[in-house]
Amino acid sequence: MVRNGTHQAVFIMAGAGIGKSAVTDAVTERLAGSMSILRIHASSALAGVPFGVLTPYTGELTAEESVSPVAVLRSMWSYFEKLKGGNGAPVLLAVDDAHHLDDASAGVLAEVISAGWATVVAAARPRPGLPQPLDQLWYDGLAERVDLRPLNREQIEEVLAHALDGTVPGATVDAIWNASGGNPRILDALLHDSAEAGVLAKRNGIWMLLGSLPADGPRLAAVVAKDHLRRGPEEQEALKLIALAGPVGRKVIEDISGAAVVRSLLDQQMIVEAPGIPAELALWNGLFAGAIRNTVSVSRSLQLLEKVKAHQDPTLLQGEGRLRSVEWALECGLRVSDDELLSAAKEALLRFRNHSARSIAARIHHPPLVPMAQAIQARALYNEGSYSEAAALLDACWLPLAGDTEGPAVLLLRVSAHQALGHTLGVVADDVEKHAAPSGGEKSWQEELLHLLQLAAEANVQALNDYVDAMRKRRAGSGGEPLRAMAEGLLAHALASAGRPVQGLEAALLAASELPPLQGSLFFFPEFVLGRLVSDYLAMGEWESAERELNHYAAGNAPGAATFNGSLELLQGYSLLRQGRMERAYQVLLPAVEALRLNDPLQLYRFGTALGFYAAARLGDSEQAKRLEQDHKDAGAGWPAHDLLAEAYVSAAAEYLARDGKGLAALQTLMTTTEASARTGNLLEVFAMCWDLGDPSVVPMVQTAARGVEGRWAEALLTLATAWENADGDTLMATAASLEEAGFVNLAREAYARASTVLEQAGERRRSRQAVAQREKCDHELGERFREGRFIAAAPAVRLTRREQDIVELAVQGLTDREIAQRLMVSVRTVEGHLYRTYVKLGVRSRDELESALPK
Repeated sequence: MVRNGTHQAVFIMAGAGIGKSAVTDAVTERLAGSMSILRIHASSALAGVPFGVLTPYTGELTAEESVSPVAVLRSMWSYFEKLKGGNGAPVLLAVDDAHHLDDASAGVLAEVISAGWATVVAAARPRPGLPQPLDQLWYDGLAERVDLRPLNREQIEEVLAHALDGTVPGATVDAIWNASGGNPRILDALLHDSAEAGVLAKRNGIWMLLGSLPADGPRLAAVVAKDHLRRGPEEQEALKLIALAGPVGRKVIEDISGAAVVRSLLDQQMIVEAPGIPAELALWNGLFAGAIRNTVSVSRSLQLLEKVKAHQDPTLLQGEGRLRSVEWALECGLRVSDDELLSAAKEALLRFRNHSARSIAARIHHPPLVPMAQAIQARALYNEGSYSEAAALLDACWLPLAGDTEGPAVLLLRVSAHQALGHTLGVVADDVEKHAAPSGGEKSWQEELLHLLQLAAEANVQALNDYVDAMRKRRAGSGGEPLRAMAEGLLAHALASAGRPVQGLEAALLAASELPPLQGSLFFFPEFVLGRLVSDYLAMGEWESAERELNHYAAGNAPGAATFNGSLELLQGYSLLRQGRMERAYQVLLPAVEALRLNDPLQLYRFGTALGFYAAARLGDSEQAKRLEQDHKDAGAGWPAHDLLAEAYVSAAAEYLARDGKGLAALQTLMTTTEASARTGNLLEVFAMCWDLGDPSVVPMVQTAARGVEGRWAEALLTLATAWENADGDTLMATAASLEEAGFVNLAREAYARASTVLEQAGERRRSRQAVAQREKCDHELGERFREGRFIAAAPAVRLTRREQDIVELAVQGLTDREIAQRLMVSVRTVEGHLYRTYVKLGVRSRDELESALPK
């Protein structure tokens, strides 16, 4: 627009840190060779001085002339002419922070633009916006306006992929996107500070966040300092007050700093207002607020705290505001009552601010409150993966809290902490039995809870079902909602394993109905129940319902992402694996395993390494497969209900890796165990693994087992097995089409493959080729959906595998072997091997010939 002269002015509009200055600098740098560049730096300090920013170009005027618009215009004309006299190049005026221009200066610039004396590129914030004279030019069509927006999630992901050498999982992208608010300046500071602090680290090729993003890094501090330099003292103090107290009542800040200052900061979008009674103010970005707090000395902070106290009604504080008031008082060295500390520690825990919860709870010394304070610290430590410290605290506090409403949650957390350390349930059960009070023959809620856990660990489905059914009938009990939620959740998982997922889903939904009173509990009931819901949906083959539950939780529970994201990713990866979408499953499972390595609240790491090992081996990534196999061997005990499937997936993975028959033999042995025969649903999954490995002898077993398993998946598997045994081409083609329509694309692929063989043997070669084409279509459906066009057409002709097609596509795009390896999360050697085999298949000698060798 500037170079071709279509507009005499361009206004770049964006909030603080979005990049308007960077864009302006890039434009001037690009045009420096063909235009004479002049700069104007507006500021709030000069906003009240007429023509103040134009002083560098009006230095020859007298005092009287310097306030005359005509004289100022004449002076600028002379300045431009002298500048042009040097090289004849047109003039480009670059104006930074144009929203701070005084009206007089803005009027002169408008005249300069209208007269064509110079081209203007002005950067400004949308609020308060450009002065009226410049705004009018845009309305009149004499200027172009470009609005820069904060980066969205996809753009943040693209930036991280470009900046970081390796795989950046979705959880890391989400955390950095949320923390930066899409602001490029803060994003850049965060990346540098996090890397230097070791918070953002590369683990097995995957960039993980090992802790909270730092608010005290030098780059972020520099951003805050630069922002402060542009502001007057009133705005600086107001920002410090809001950062230290926020969220804080708007009236409080207006009483201290003035309503005009508050309006100005709102206009600049430096603060945001939450509607309510009273309306509350907070900094637009939490990390930015933390960085501002770090610039305030303790003595100055105490002075500001006293100012706020003089205008604030403490009884109106709630939620985040109440927590922040306690944190601020402690930062200033003031004494806070133990009751207030306990309330604030609970609030911090609810928001997954684990360090704050621990540090606040550790200050509580009133004996009656100490056990709950210890439980809060234990849960915060558990969230952070410090299971040994959590278990020690829970061992000390569970008994004093036995009569508290949080008693069941504390005992469950204690069991989980010990299981995470590899201890058996008996370690806790013996201690509970020793302290259990006699109750006239009836079990205490502690004994009931441990009995339920024991039945679930033994996979005693019938006994567990009978016990939970009896609990439903009597309903009342000292364990209340926690005991009922856990009972129904355990039953839901056991029923799914036993091949009764429809009944299991009913139990899971009953468990979910007990959750509302448990919000904010010390145990993670919502996440536990979510896992059961998803497991039942997957056992039924209801992939979309499982995904809906995961997405619903993720959308409403962002604060818990750092704690539970690995668990959610594992469930998502398991769902993709069950659907046969191996590559997408692998891309999810690898980051999930790394996240669970750091923090495994639901004890899924062992199961996760088994799934990751299986996916890697099946895709032929032997290097990663061997690493994940070792990870599985080194893993401690996991949730007992997953042990059977974990063993099965490891055996299948070993067979894919070695192809020596040993893994298949291990699977066949596993089928005959008592544990497997008691879990028909899991057994059917094991049969499916053997079938995938090329063992058709399990087909009759699949038919027998599938008849006794509930849900669409078992029904689809039975349909495939029956058609497979009949070996009729027409039936197989019809079966494949119906399976594909029902969403079981991986089963449809196998039906098409079987149909092509049967039809070929019957001499129906045309229909056999049609079956092959349909199978190839399913292959691509199970891969990434964007792979269309010539790669689908090329596959039947040259028989490229799905992995080879991936690598060819990226190679044709110009990516190096290392870049392809990073994108697909495989080794460079794997890429090189696949490319070499592809050259042989296509009859080419180098990657330069790849595209021309593919059918158009």
